[in-house]
Amino acid sequence: MLDFLGTLERTHTCGELRAQDAGKSVVLLGWVNRRRDHGNLIFLDLRDRYGITQVVLDKELSLAAHAKAEQARPEYVVAAIGKVRLRGKDVVNPKMETGEIEVVASEIRILNDAKVPPFSPAEEAISNEEVRLKYRYLDLRRAEMQHNFEVRHKVTMAVREYLSQQNFLEIETPFMTRSTPEGARDYLVPSRVHAGTFYALPQSPQLFKQILMISGFDRYFQVARCFRDEDLRADRQPEFTQIDLEMTFPQQETIFRMVEGFMKAAFAAVGIALPTPFPQITYDEAMRQFGIDKPDLRLPGLTDVKEIFSASDLATLAIDPALPVVALRIPKVGELSRKERDDNRPLFDTRKGAKYIDDLKRLEKSFPNAVVKLRELTKAEEGDLLIIVAGDAATHIQASDTKSEGRLSEREIAVYSAAGNFRVELAKKYADRHGAFAVTEQVVASPDRRTGTVDGSAAFRPIWVTDFPMFEHDPETGKWMPAHHPFTSPHEEDMDRLTSDPASVRARYYDLAMNGLELGSGSIRIHRQDVQQQIFTALGMSEQEAKERFGFFLEALQYGTPPHGGIALGLDRLVMILAGASSLREVIAFPKTAKAIDLMVDAPTPVSEQQLRELHIRPVLKD
Repeated sequence: MLDFLGTLERTHTCGELRAQDAGKSVVLLGWVNRRRDHGNLIFLDLRDRYGITQVVLDKELSLAAHAKAEQARPEYVVAAIGKVRLRGKDVVNPKMETGEIEVVASEIRILNDAKVPPFSPAEEAISNEEVRLKYRYLDLRRAEMQHNFEVRHKVTMAVREYLSQQNFLEIETPFMTRSTPEGARDYLVPSRVHAGTFYALPQSPQLFKQILMISGFDRYFQVARCFRDEDLRADRQPEFTQIDLEMTFPQQETIFRMVEGFMKAAFAAVGIALPTPFPQITYDEAMRQFGIDKPDLRLPGLTDVKEIFSASDLATLAIDPALPVVALRIPKVGELSRKERDDNRPLFDTRKGAKYIDDLKRLEKSFPNAVVKLRELTKAEEGDLLIIVAGDAATHIQASDTKSEGRLSEREIAVYSAAGNFRVELAKKYADRHGAFAVTEQVVASPDRRTGTVDGSAAFRPIWVTDFPMFEHDPETGKWMPAHHPFTSPHEEDMDRLTSDPASVRARYYDLAMNGLELGSGSIRIHRQDVQQQIFTALGMSEQEAKERFGFFLEALQYGTPPHGGIALGLDRLVMILAGASSLREVIAFPKTAKAIDLMVDAPTPVSEQQLRELHIRPVLKD
């Protein structure tokens, strides 16, 4: 028989009591985490968000309470009324914060029972993620998940507080707006009132935050919900949250310092010291040094080793002499067997037209001096894995070979990218081998959840990447497309090459990367209508087309728009890194699967014919 709570109130949480509380009368409320029946003694581990306290039911002290405890099972909701006492020295549990005490209960109330759950929230890990998502309310009871959302809360509050202190105003922007091109498919909402028309859920508040700058708000931020209908992976969800901000009259460095300020505050909120300022690198240098535009600084970068080979050496090795030759180093992996090297082949992207050499013993027989020089240039130590990546002379890279002064060609980028991706995949694979440098989707070291801190310079390695290309070439259409959104400002000194040499134009665009993940992107925006029209023209967009797609925004630009810029950082990704989680699903309360399905509420679902008629919609399903 179930009991009522009545007028009973909790006096302490289940993670609060300590040795100094011995002798106090207490009321604890929570879930039964575990139950252990020793005959005359029954032990209930009572759990809430704050921790676990052991409750003792002694048949000789309270027959009624003991009888009630016999009915209790895991995940029952109970109230325990009793006194705190010290445990004997031989039964102190050092793994529990409350391990020095226990509560001897004089009364137990069972406030609600529970079916046998498909998994126990007391378990450290549950392998079947689909079951976890279907019973998310049980999964969220687990200590790991509770910790993740405490981290999320602390980070969000620290960001809000810091930006508020810097005179930013938090302003909400609409969820229902018009469809604009931002790189992914929109989620569309049909209008009941205006037949045949649709709202779009925002992929970001981009145009609205620029409108707010035109409106004179000077400094805006928002913890903004965004929606993108795109293929999912571990660090993507169809609906996500970003820390969105915009400023008037900023230099790029102004925005960097502001972001570094709230990042430092966010990390400090969970006990992590994050050094500032963050290092900076241009896009071209990031590709040369790391082969990727979101560098992971915890691993050695790429090394240019072309100089160690003569022209005849390159010909013998079937290496394209016109393209880069680089080496990557993964520390402390140890010598690989032939089978292990063969197993690594699928990790290398051969579609890029590059090749690699990983058998240095064989290479050393023909080119001993080159191998000696290779080890010197890469600063390789005993047990480090060394691999050479270069253009394959036998397979011409299917990309443009033209490049502008000072910029990398598409063929060069293909080689660097092949090396960079291989570097990351190998680092993930060998992260735990012989103490190899850890590069995974998780952080190298996590802070103690309660008291400790870690050195952010070792575990968390942020870097700004700047001067991205303004345009990218679409080989299918032969047109130049915006590499980012079309409201990004080019460098002023590159303006005269917008149509004559679009490949050379640099965008005032920047990314913040950390530990191999892109945390956020931003740019200095176009604030002049004539410049915006030049960009549209460079993209092959007519004045009429631009007006149809962005008319309201182009008109707003004509009413005294100040120079402005901003950035958006993924809150979910930031929390994922800080929590040491492997997926965004671990830090979003009610996430979707990789197929964009909510298993708990079983969405999406069909709707009634009546609802469809009201929306003037008739579904046409493909076979």
